Amino acid sequence: MSKHHLKLNLDKTEMVFLPGKGCPHRDLAITIDDSVVTSTRTARNLGVTLDDQLSFAANIASVTRSCRFLLYNIRRIRPFLTDKAAQVLIQALVISRLDYCNSLLAGAPASAIRPLELVQKAAARLVFNLPKFSHTTCLLRSLHWLPVAARIQFKTLVLAYRAVKGTAPSYLQAMVKPYTPGRPLRSAASRRLAAPALSGPCLRSTRSRLFSVLAPQWWNALPTDVRTAESLPIFRRRLKTHLFKKHYPDPPS
Repeated sequence: MSKHHLKLNLDKTEMVFLPGKGCPHRDLAITIDDSVVTSTRTARNLGVTLDDQLSFAANIASVTRSCRFLLYNIRRIRPFLTDKAAQVLIQALVISRLDYCNSLLAGAPASAIRPLELVQKAAARLVFNLPKFSHTTCLLRSLHWLPVAARIQFKTLVLAYRAVKGTAPSYLQAMVKPYTPGRPLRSAASRRLAAPALSGPCLRSTRSRLFSVLAPQWWNALPTDVRTAESLPIFRRRLKTHLFKKHYPDPPS
């Protein structure tokens, strides 16, 4: 930074130590221009709170807290809004926060994203101005809102599509490889991805949240017409339709 005549803003500088598996946490400190920067358990970067275990629990708590505050304020003016106006306002202020950088939560356990699901359900009830414990599945379906877990999968698969097409950043493209069968098969044209080999339960559990593992698994499970979409807008439309039918199946007649 000194070489390029840049000055580090020490008031906004944070340091997080990410220990390896089995490594104890260490209180590290570095000195820059006679100022000491100590390590912290969490740090905020581009609106995302990172923790030293990469569990994103602190980020989920922060998003949940800010969304609850917004819902509280919208609830105060809800009597003056139509259902459509309330939907637009909540989608712009609340749902957009749930979607921001949500691909970082890919592979997270259901218990971890549960607070975000509760926020989404509270938002759906507020759109229709319904009581606290009203059933929300039909509400989410009528609003065309995918569940939080599906929204995370949607964002991850969009990144996978861009990686397959070569429009994603190079580090993402390097994480996915096209599947090449050992002999000519009709499946060679289905645009499948090669799944990385995992061995041992320990390795499988530690790598299950990696993009290089989840993206091929989720990608190969898609219908062929979704994987072979000609453009990104078509892929997004077909993918949302697929996930919507998966999570909101038609009720039996």
